[in-house]
Amino acid sequence: MLERVDAKTTVADLMAEIGRKARAAAQPLSIASPDRKTAALIAMAEAIERREAEILDANRKDVASGEASGMSAAMLDRLKLDEKRVAGIAESIRTIAALTDPVGSVIAEWDRPNGLHIERVRTPLGVVGVIYESRPNVTADAGALCLKSGNSVILRGGSDSAHSSHAIHGALIEGLEAAGLPRDAIQLVPTTDRAAVGEMLKGLDGNLDVIIPRGGKSLVARVQAEARVPIFAHLEGLCHLYIDASADLAMARKIAVNAKMRRTGVCGAAETLLVDRGIAPADLLPLLNDLSAAGCEIRAEADVAGIFANAKPAKEEDWSTEYLDAIISVRLVDGITGAIDHINRYSSHHTEAVIAEDPKVVDRFFNEIDSAILLHNASTQFADGGEFGMGAEIGIATGKMHARGPVGVEQLTSFKYRVRGNGQTRP
Repeated sequence: MLERVDAKTTVADLMAEIGRKARAAAQPLSIASPDRKTAALIAMAEAIERREAEILDANRKDVASGEASGMSAAMLDRLKLDEKRVAGIAESIRTIAALTDPVGSVIAEWDRPNGLHIERVRTPLGVVGVIYESRPNVTADAGALCLKSGNSVILRGGSDSAHSSHAIHGALIEGLEAAGLPRDAIQLVPTTDRAAVGEMLKGLDGNLDVIIPRGGKSLVARVQAEARVPIFAHLEGLCHLYIDASADLAMARKIAVNAKMRRTGVCGAAETLLVDRGIAPADLLPLLNDLSAAGCEIRAEADVAGIFANAKPAKEEDWSTEYLDAIISVRLVDGITGAIDHINRYSSHHTEAVIAEDPKVVDRFFNEIDSAILLHNASTQFADGGEFGMGAEIGIATGKMHARGPVGVEQLTSFKYRVRGNGQTRP
């Protein structure tokens, strides 16, 4: 179970050893056959199902602690597991198992006039560190995705999900051992001491190749500020939904409620609703009535309040707030130009959606907004690697280097060049 670091073994010593073990496991994992990795993943899914009672019992301890500490409803929703969610964890692992193995796949190839044949080939990153909070399913998703992509992984879950993560990790180790792969390929940091995070950010003596933070704004901000190794991350999910004058109103109403209220605590939940000013007199009230009936608080400017009397006054900070709650900020804009201007000013470059039937509006939205995920006539809640057909994701990256959008198996690889000749020398 969770360990206390004693005076003889410092956190730095513990983490350095974890880093060495991860690096040692990375080499055999990088050359493991697709069949062996698939067998390990299937065995993991089966172990999750066998251990359902153990996992749920562990999760009840975490939830009880969260409730006692005053954890918010949104965070409790992220933390809580039930039979359906445990089954979903197992199914996600099976989906990852069924994906095409990316390692060794040829991304591009070409011939040079001198007869050299050049291939760009996918390779594992090496050792991945994942620092996360609350969601115990990340333990399984991250472990499975890293295994499929040939990477060893060091998992540092939050203290609020420690019991759940430990129980899930046991199933992952069972799967590795069943397939004859090194158990150190997926390690869970066995202490909740925050100093462990600091050691990971330093790079574990060069043994950590990339860090992926998945959690609240403060965690991600710390990782971005202190990490000495590359990171894949998004600071927050400030997602926008724009409803154009050309939109199908029935579609817009359905999507607006889903984008905000399906799960308010996920990073793909819409936080700001932008509506074309021209349709507000006829169409705004039904939209906001639907959201209000679903339990959503409306924060808006005076022109919206003049149509929807129950709106609370919006402050400047509302336009840059990720609520992760049943709250949405609403603004009227002057068509697609106004929507683009607002989004480009306030966006966190995570996910934005447009509801429109005018192809010119859609083209401008796609071309003039630079966010990782852009959707047309679909809910922002589709911002998820599983929904993209990736099986699962470790997180959403909003940077512009290497990985962007959902981070799945392909994004967890780099590449190398293979050059084949028949005696060429360079003049």
